[in-house]
Amino acid sequence: ISYLPLAHIYERANQVALLHYGVAIGFYQGDNLKLMDDLAALRPTIFASVPRLYNRIYAAITNAVKESGGLKERLFHTAYNAKRQAMISGRNPSPMWDKLVFNKIKGRLGGRVRLMTSGASPLSPDVMEFLRICFGEVLEGYGMTETSCVISTMDIGDRLIGHVGSPNPSCEVKLVDVPEMNYTSEDQPYPRGEICVRGPIIFRGYYKDEVQTREVVDEDGWLHTGDIGLWLPGGRLKIIDRKKNIFKLAQGEYIAPEKIENVYSNFLSASSLLNALYMVKFMNPYELKASSIIMVHVLKLVDVDAGDSFNSSLVAIVAVEPEVLKAWAASEGIQYEDLKQLCADPRARAAVMADMDSIGKEAQLRGFEFAKAVTLVAEPFTLENGLLTPTFKVKRPQAKAYFAKEISDMYAQLRETESARSKL
Repeated sequence: ISYLPLAHIYERANQVALLHYGVAIGFYQGDNLKLMDDLAALRPTIFASVPRLYNRIYAAITNAVKESGGLKERLFHTAYNAKRQAMISGRNPSPMWDKLVFNKIKGRLGGRVRLMTSGASPLSPDVMEFLRICFGEVLEGYGMTETSCVISTMDIGDRLIGHVGSPNPSCEVKLVDVPEMNYTSEDQPYPRGEICVRGPIIFRGYYKDEVQTREVVDEDGWLHTGDIGLWLPGGRLKIIDRKKNIFKLAQGEYIAPEKIENVYSNFLSASSLLNALYMVKFMNPYELKASSIIMVHVLKLVDVDAGDSFNSSLVAIVAVEPEVLKAWAASEGIQYEDLKQLCADPRARAAVMADMDSIGKEAQLRGFEFAKAVTLVAEPFTLENGLLTPTFKVKRPQAKAYFAKEISDMYAQLRETESARSKL
């Protein structure tokens, strides 16, 4: 089934590859709200998607299991654990579990899916394992428009997760030291560095922009991706960080916003308010207009007296799931006139901050990588308001401008708090 943007290299590569192999392609109606109907009609065997949608499938299934309770919940966990142990040990899981539990879940995607692929951004290992148990073979790849899409992809049958596979035969891949971020080829237990790619799949350059082209492609023809990776055994590549968009805090520490966003966005394992804010009904897990994400952003402030300076902390913008936030407010006995007022309620912000701190500690973030303030917003990040790309990644410059006042207010509040502590 084809529903991802055809203008994006991921779906363009899917089309070319599948036509080459003689695969029939079904096109959705053009309305994301009717995607579930299209899946039921087309019953695809191959399902290509992006992590944001897979995260919603994961959240919807786990939420439905919790709500089912009793015998159904116990049966799901028994089947899940039995199938997981079999896969870890290299054995074929009993078909009984599919008949009793997982075929019903597969039915939500038409019932015939035998291969799922993920690209455009990193897929959480927990979500990857969950999808493999519930649906079958799931492969993750890594690539860029500048590399004609695929740089690396997982092999069918590879049971190890948390990586993006081995290099495409049409390219070379190497890791280059990034000393300012402490990534080098001498790192133990695995070499680390910026991922660089060379080969016939590399683009010729940006249209009429030789300056930017020279910035990313060196004299030897290596494309510098800006992503940080490490080599795992078997030639597997793992993406661990991002070199681009890094900035330095006032205390001299380097921050990669994408890394922090990925940690805070991996809320799905938390059984708390932050988890509840993002739960969606499984009836329509592909509802893009209700896309809820966390964006972590640091604003560079200009000090008239001292020249340019950086802030010493991070702040976050959190787009909430309205109905669930209202349900949480009702359970806490919080009165409000509208959703905007509820989002501004200090109790709601405090609850979300507490959960974000918990997630940050679990992910072993360093102290300066924790968000120190949060603003809850009722309006989701969408394609329509220009805050997301077609593959559902944040448009950082646009988001910075869109939430300029909120970001400025958070930093002003942090400065006031810090000033009060200093006086004490």
